[in-house]
Amino acid sequence: MLPSYDPQDTEAGLKLLEDLTANAHLIQDQLLSEILTRSARTEYLGRFLGGQVDKELFKRRVPVVNYEDIKPYIERIANGEPSDIISAKPITELLTSSGTSGGQPKMMPSTAEDLDRKTFFYNLLVPVMNKHVDGLDQGKGMYLWFIKPEISTPGGLMARPVLTSYYKSSNFLNRPYNRFNVVTSPDETILCPDSKQSMYSQLLCGLVQRYEVLRVGAVFASAFLRAIKFLEAHWEEMCLNIKTGQVSEWITDLRCRDAVGLVLGGSNPESASSIEKECGGKSWEGIIKRLWPRTKYIEVIVTGSMAQYIPLLEFYSGGLPLISVMYASSECYFGINLQPLSKPSDVSYTLLPNMAYFEFLPVENNHEEISSEVQCNGTVSNRNDVHKADVMDTVDLVDVKLRHYYELVVTTFTGLYRYRVGDILMVTGFHNRAPQFRFVQRQNVVLSIDTDKTSEEDLLNAVTKAKQHLEPLGLLLTEYTSYPDSSSIPGHYVLFWELEAKGNIDFPELDLGIMEQCCSTVEESLDSVYRRCRRKDKSIGPLEIRVVKEGTFDVLMDFCVSQGSSVNQYKTPRCIKWEAALKILNSRVLQSFFSQSVPSWEPFKMGTK
Repeated sequence: MLPSYDPQDTEAGLKLLEDLTANAHLIQDQLLSEILTRSARTEYLGRFLGGQVDKELFKRRVPVVNYEDIKPYIERIANGEPSDIISAKPITELLTSSGTSGGQPKMMPSTAEDLDRKTFFYNLLVPVMNKHVDGLDQGKGMYLWFIKPEISTPGGLMARPVLTSYYKSSNFLNRPYNRFNVVTSPDETILCPDSKQSMYSQLLCGLVQRYEVLRVGAVFASAFLRAIKFLEAHWEEMCLNIKTGQVSEWITDLRCRDAVGLVLGGSNPESASSIEKECGGKSWEGIIKRLWPRTKYIEVIVTGSMAQYIPLLEFYSGGLPLISVMYASSECYFGINLQPLSKPSDVSYTLLPNMAYFEFLPVENNHEEISSEVQCNGTVSNRNDVHKADVMDTVDLVDVKLRHYYELVVTTFTGLYRYRVGDILMVTGFHNRAPQFRFVQRQNVVLSIDTDKTSEEDLLNAVTKAKQHLEPLGLLLTEYTSYPDSSSIPGHYVLFWELEAKGNIDFPELDLGIMEQCCSTVEESLDSVYRRCRRKDKSIGPLEIRVVKEGTFDVLMDFCVSQGSSVNQYKTPRCIKWEAALKILNSRVLQSFFSQSVPSWEPFKMGTK
């Protein structure tokens, strides 16, 4: 199912994409048949299929599941039981997802073969970009890639994020170097476990080679902007390194230090002076184009929750295109953006039929009860928020309908069968027989700044714990909402709280210490991914509570109703993203409070067998 070809051969790569998409139905059937032939006798599938490999039997008997349904099987493998509980091939590692379950990252099974599938996927991005952007073989990419914490499970398997897995794999480290995959960051800087040293070293290497750079980026928009903010704080020191040809003493990772020293290659006062001139100006508007003048585009994911960073990216970019090239997750890699120069709001991904067996659960809006949340986020016309989903029979990849909404379900070679990914997609068109999808939202996620995904339930539980601190003040929390504030880097969560005094007492003066404790309790109550982003990655800033005047949420409801919400069906949205609604809330803020402590965090622990 993984045809071989030379990624440097643009014509061959594009032809392969045409063949895959033109034969999507056949490839999907063949892929499911291969998965079932391999795995029908695993403990999990054997319960439903009894060793049979019929597609219709599979769809009738094997249930559509979520993570909690398969978690016990994965934990058994993590604790040392054989892989054939769920997979015919040995599970070689567990990939930790940014999605969470019970406060801990999900763990997705992976095999050695899965790394080859990812490499095949990455290679297909090359001909797509070459088709749309000329001359990419005439320089380098400055991509900022990082690894994150990993642990060994009781059964001896490594558990780590999907990109950490790939960057540490032989597929990445032993990749054949060609004119398309040359990057400014030495592998030693990418693999440096200290995120600050890694960030500094990669940016320094990118500055030294700035006239060779043709494209810049990171995986997520938030990570790239964090790097620009880091550069703002450290450019003078980096210029000194370039001027003297010496790496700063605090870069203590020896392999990283040696690799950066080779890139520096000795003193270069002229280059340092040129960089100082750009960075020392009045404004950093357009700084990316000014520092890396040959750059053709910025490659970052700007769909989904990352769309909030588009204005900042545009400020720094100097008019460069923002390109989202791929759609992937810890479960598997899904699709490619075949029109990479499209506007961020128009990005659609073509699902590759040989990545996994895809099914779709139709998601239907109740047209008689337009969600007040949709109204208050100002996105009715785009239908970017889906209020209610009626789960029906699944639809195959080639049978989805234009402009309909679906929840993605996958069956993989790694041991996931009819697994609900949790992504809501809208069909925007077709490339041959393969549908193209716009990512709409994560199911149930209301807040996200980086890789964190906070659901409405997570937020409610955290607020419930925090509001207990209000008891000594004689106050009640009557209503709340939130929004992800990305106006600065790092972004942070903002909660709007409306408080009411108990009984007939006057509204008391708010105690700074107690309100700051409320902020800290919310943070401590959120999941481990949020706490890791706050404590270790420093990619999220301190949480803020803004206390608003009494009656504010009545004003908000009146406004939403005036925009078309139904009074009968109105409920306060737990996340507000519409500028007009935010303006109402911010105009009625009495006081703001920030968390003064960093929440606790440690890499997740496995239970014992």
